[in-house]
Amino acid sequence: MLANYPTLQILSDMLGIAWNNHEYFIQALTHSSYAHENKHLNMEHNQRLEFLGDAVLELAVSDYLYRNFPNYPEGTLTKVRAGIVCEPSLALVSKELNLGEFLLMGKGEERSGGRKRPSILADAMESLIGAVYLDQGMVGAFLFILNRLAPVIQKVTRNGGLNTDFKTQLQEFAQKNSDGILGYKIIEEHGPDHCKTFVAEVSYGGELWGSGSGRTKKEAEQAAARHALEKLSSSELDFSNGENDE
Repeated sequence: MLANYPTLQILSDMLGIAWNNHEYFIQALTHSSYAHENKHLNMEHNQRLEFLGDAVLELAVSDYLYRNFPNYPEGTLTKVRAGIVCEPSLALVSKELNLGEFLLMGKGEERSGGRKRPSILADAMESLIGAVYLDQGMVGAFLFILNRLAPVIQKVTRNGGLNTDFKTQLQEFAQKNSDGILGYKIIEEHGPDHCKTFVAEVSYGGELWGSGSGRTKKEAEQAAARHALEKLSSSELDFSNGENDE
């Protein structure tokens, strides 16, 4: 079957997968535009595989995080997973594999830059995962995912999952939306010297916005900033509330 698509044979060799059924592989790389422009070929495009691959990917990453980060609470696990399975991450992995160059794509979509579009690249990665799952089973799919997404997983889980500097993120948000000043304060510390816990608060214009704890003062401040960002995302806070209060 791959003899009809020599470029896909190249990719198959690069991936090092001994396919039992090449049709799954071909379908994973068939964009809907190609199927529509070549209806006489009666080919299935990759949208159904994308649906399946998305579910397999989420399960594989969830399983990995659950087993390897036993101290992460549910909320942290959810956020770390979201950073791994998001479109930018998948598009990045797809680019590293050059999936865009191997996609079977309609001429119109290709002319519009479809081979480099992040959404298409991310969808293609999910479709490929779905194909691997159908052909190689759950174990094969998990190994493929953890191998190919290893750099992304390491980046997102680095420093205890705090791949984002929440203080910087909160400060940048404040600067974009107001001239007010953010302030951090350690309000409590307890425990022996070798195992202290610090509690910090972050305020804006004199209004308490978030609090958090950590083993160090910096960790506590990061946790407080993260709490404030969570409240911002749920619209519990408004920067204009503290404006000009200083």
